[in-house]
Amino acid sequence: MERESMEFDVVIVGAGPSGLSTAIRLAQQAQEQSHPVSICVVEKGSEVGAHILSGGVMEPEALTALIPDWKEKGAPLNQAVTADETYLLRSEVGAIKLPGFITPKTMNNKGNYIVSLANVCRWLAEQAESLGVEIFPGFAAAEIFYNEDGSVGGVITGDMGVNANGEEKDGYMPGMILQAKHTVFAEGCRGHLGKMLIEQFKLDEHATPQHYAIGFKEIWNIDPTKHKPGLVIHTAGWPLTEASGGSYLYHAENNQVFVGLIVDLNYHNPHLSPFDEFQRMKHHPLFAQYLQGGERVAYGARAITKGGLNSLPTMSFPGGCLVGCNAGTLNFSKIKGIHTAIKSGMLAAESIFTALTNNETTDFCTLFNQKFENSELREELYKARNFGPALHKFGNLLGGAFNTFEQNILGGKSFFTLKDLTPDYAKMEKASESKRIEYPKPDNKLSFDKLSSVYLANTNHDEDQPCHLQLKDMAIPVSVNLPDYDEPAQRYCPAGVYEMVEDENKQPRLQINGANCVHCKTCDIKDPSQNIRWFVPEGASGPNYPNM
Repeated sequence: MERESMEFDVVIVGAGPSGLSTAIRLAQQAQEQSHPVSICVVEKGSEVGAHILSGGVMEPEALTALIPDWKEKGAPLNQAVTADETYLLRSEVGAIKLPGFITPKTMNNKGNYIVSLANVCRWLAEQAESLGVEIFPGFAAAEIFYNEDGSVGGVITGDMGVNANGEEKDGYMPGMILQAKHTVFAEGCRGHLGKMLIEQFKLDEHATPQHYAIGFKEIWNIDPTKHKPGLVIHTAGWPLTEASGGSYLYHAENNQVFVGLIVDLNYHNPHLSPFDEFQRMKHHPLFAQYLQGGERVAYGARAITKGGLNSLPTMSFPGGCLVGCNAGTLNFSKIKGIHTAIKSGMLAAESIFTALTNNETTDFCTLFNQKFENSELREELYKARNFGPALHKFGNLLGGAFNTFEQNILGGKSFFTLKDLTPDYAKMEKASESKRIEYPKPDNKLSFDKLSSVYLANTNHDEDQPCHLQLKDMAIPVSVNLPDYDEPAQRYCPAGVYEMVEDENKQPRLQINGANCVHCKTCDIKDPSQNIRWFVPEGASGPNYPNM
């Protein structure tokens, strides 16, 4: 069956904060200057927000620049931050509250809001549609469409109605070609098309390897007498004795708290299970005092792009650009990427609109690169450039002390730049040389198993579709990863997708439970053999987060 084709001025892949901000800013300019621009946003989730997960503290300045009257228009920024607390967890029961002067000032959240980013994106989608933007949820951009000259000319959406063997089922529909003068890739962290573009155009040849973390989040309804609206808590230390990272607990509106753990994916020990580290973390008295007697109502996990300016690829290329976390614009010194995603989308939109109104006589790549180099976004990322490498090189304590000095005393303007040149996956050590970690069984009150957690993510995949988790070499899990690393996919996956089982001959094999996948991308990042390729499943598959 022949593919249908639709043409737009601009196609945007992903309805997250960067993609929707790109669409809104483009449509605003088109309206202001009476220069119509056709804009299409494709979103692989079943609805806008279905695949969106963020810890949930948001700086509002970028949103104000995009939509100055966001309060009057009902943006869901309802719970202002009222207090910041930072703790060093010394053990499973001990905690030291840190005074403000020894924590990086970038962690100060005065003026910020505790939000559901999924709901913020749903609201942004409404604003975009009111400006004439077309948004198509449930359509996954599966391939890049190239023009004859090698420039990007759009995307091809995934085929619908293909069975697990690759055969067409009843109701089969081939994907559509969405052609565009400019294509914006706003897929979020480790976007599979973004990966292809970085390789195709060598966008990272002047950057250090990208670095990542896995972030967990649960939403709890808690006892109203324990609820402290607007309180933001961050911690370092326990339980991460063999990894860097930190935890958080945010008191949101409606007697809910957001609780989570961020684990840097450069950890060495293959026996470490980030999911189980998170579950045991909640038993610490600092967290348990709020969670005991409460009800867990949502769970999710997502990789975080945290390499910052050092790892940022060139964001533009012939025919398009990368924005937001697909490029890696998150400011790790603040653990915030929403406002930077919005800023990057606005820069892209303004560059694209200039190119469109000049009938493409303006070189888009040059203009976008110049705008970024002269932007507040670039300046912000420059000041934070040493934050992640310091933690990687010196650990949580010494690295934290360095970051406090650099941010509070030097304002992020050190005369040198620290760099981490080793990819996260290459940090994995052999299982035989690593300490085994015994995790306690979940009590089903504060801690839970993976399958009951995935249930709360509302994950849905048609069982009869091609597996979107592809092994480059089917033998490597058993021939390399099992003997060398005790197949760490069993542990770094937060959803129980990877499982070692015995075949009919009592020989080990890796079973992939693709239906469990929450699209976190950790396997694509952390596999020590780089043998796993995450690809988009059929459109609308995956988690359905209600308000993460």
